[in-house]
Amino acid sequence: QLQLVDSGGGLVQPGGSLRLSCAPRGFLWDYHAVGWFRRAPGKEREAVSCISSNGDSTVYADSVKGRFTISRDFAENTVYLQMHSLKPEDTAVYYCAASQARWLGSRWVGPHEYSYWGQGTQVTVSS
Repeated sequence: QLQLVDSGGGLVQPGGSLRLSCAPRGFLWDYHAVGWFRRAPGKEREAVSCISSNGDSTVYADSVKGRFTISRDFAENTVYLQMHSLKPEDTAVYYCAASQARWLGSRWVGPHEYSYWGQGTQVTVSS
């Protein structure tokens, strides 16, 4: 069954922007840290970003620092990943994931720390 719904992917030229959205199906996640992961063809799943339950703490992979911003809208019960200055190497299927913890600290990069996952949304950066 689908636990989270992630969306917003698409085809964009290098240097372009996309905003990914993620929302839980049938529950509130005000107490959950939420992360974004991505998997490129032939590569391992990579942790991209994570945000704490209250939105005050965020963390990013070095590869996306300064270009991506994670945020959450509590009124809409939605977490976003705003991506700017996209590069071809950003091409991947992006997945949102929710943890039962409010904040994961250094554990944020571990997929097993997350209990709920979206179906994935394809981001393709190509000229």
